[in-house]
Amino acid sequence: MTIQTFDTTLRDGTQGEAVSFSVDDKLVIARKLDELGIDYIEGGWPGSNPRDREFFARAAGELKLRHAKLTAFGSTRFAKNPVHEDRNVRELIESGTPVIAIFGKSWGLHVTRALGIALEENLKLISETVGYLKDHGREVVYDAEHFFDGYIHNRDYALQTLEAAKKAGADVLCLCDTNGGTITDYLGPIVADVRARFDGVIGIHPHNDSDLGVANALAAVREGATHVQGCLNGYGERCGNANLASVIANLELKMGHETIGAENLQRLTATCRYIAELANLAIPRGQAYVGQSAFAHKGGIHVSAVLKDSSTYEHIRPELVGNRQRVLVSDLSGRSNVVYKLKQQGLAEKLTDAARSKLLERIKDAEFAGYDLEAADGTFELFVRDAMRPGMKFFEVEGYEVTIKAGANVATRATATVNLTANDGAHSATATGHGPVHALDVCLRKCLSALYPEIAGVRLTDYKVRVLDSKKGTAAKVRVLVEWSDHHRSWATVGVSDDVIEASWNAMLDALRLELMRLEDAETEMTEEPARGLAK
Repeated sequence: MTIQTFDTTLRDGTQGEAVSFSVDDKLVIARKLDELGIDYIEGGWPGSNPRDREFFARAAGELKLRHAKLTAFGSTRFAKNPVHEDRNVRELIESGTPVIAIFGKSWGLHVTRALGIALEENLKLISETVGYLKDHGREVVYDAEHFFDGYIHNRDYALQTLEAAKKAGADVLCLCDTNGGTITDYLGPIVADVRARFDGVIGIHPHNDSDLGVANALAAVREGATHVQGCLNGYGERCGNANLASVIANLELKMGHETIGAENLQRLTATCRYIAELANLAIPRGQAYVGQSAFAHKGGIHVSAVLKDSSTYEHIRPELVGNRQRVLVSDLSGRSNVVYKLKQQGLAEKLTDAARSKLLERIKDAEFAGYDLEAADGTFELFVRDAMRPGMKFFEVEGYEVTIKAGANVATRATATVNLTANDGAHSATATGHGPVHALDVCLRKCLSALYPEIAGVRLTDYKVRVLDSKKGTAAKVRVLVEWSDHHRSWATVGVSDDVIEASWNAMLDALRLELMRLEDAETEMTEEPARGLAK
């Protein structure tokens, strides 16, 4: 069965805390949703704020959708206004969208308390607004707000509100669990009752306040709903809307329905992550289907099985949703984890069994000391290369020193001195910088630049510090994760110490040593000449 997908990330999703999109962002996201194969894209409420009004104005000229139908959202007319004079309804028409989603009250409590009108008057608001929009040639999705709460409190009246919208010509009757509090066991039978009473398209719009948004969407489809509303990444007010990414994947891969199609499903992860980047919100690592850890394996027994047959610990092939399998390396690792990572980096054949065993022990010791090799792929690679060439050094640091001067009316200044030995002799340098880490970085490069000019291309791109034992206060051990780039690739190295400067320094040394090892290996493979490093 084909299930209509209705994405409300640009409207309901923006009501979530910390979610904000510019008009340009919304236009780009709409194009991405169209490419994904979403059927309806709810762009916002043009009558509620200038940003949404501008979005629809620009969309009319700039947004060329190939598949999706752009949808404007609004409410039924105000009780005091004739429908043709209602400003909100007029702005919906003027938005120019082929589809309009209109919400009305289903729960008597909201009718009498929030609107302050009689139940019968609410039915007129619904029928007159839907009918007016249909008279203007629009496809109308009627969102029955608080439908499940209304049904539980007064079943007959909730059904009357649907009848009013249906008789006026609504194309979709969408049942909204607006407060997100309906348990799946209750929601399913209610949808079945509605399905038995009304023909045409029945929709579901679940919120996630009981952590059942996706489950409720699937239950509604089982009972005959063929239109599902939600937000990619589960954005939305309070606890969010049903995560449309999970709904789509489950409908396609687990329930045999068609939504966006198998080919488009492979774009799901990339689309979710793209939207998250624009929202400046990280996707939870454990988010189903599209999260970074959705197909990540850490335990050695799991990895050993996955290498033989991925279905042993993966419920689907990650490629189906555009994700990928990952094997993590940590103190829980077994030999299989290391073998997997070595194969990933093309280094599997370069280590003996004995070297692999030593590498595994080093990894476990490092993780016990506080290293995070899951995030620090560069440090892991360095460990591997050290195992390939035990004792290989390009330089030895004899010592370093950092001083910081600051005052009430004086800018903070850090000065660093580094002493090291390379294969051409001793080197010493002093430099100032914007803080101790920068000063040490400048100083180290001064010492090495003549012998290893290649390191000039390595630059720091991100820097994170995490306290590992907060109970010790300022004496706590810290972990510093530093990300680097050489314009060709990116990697991260990690340092751990009870001194944040020392931890940063160790991460910096590892990054430069790794880059030199890579360059050395590339040069050796081309020339088959001896390495330039210091053999110890």
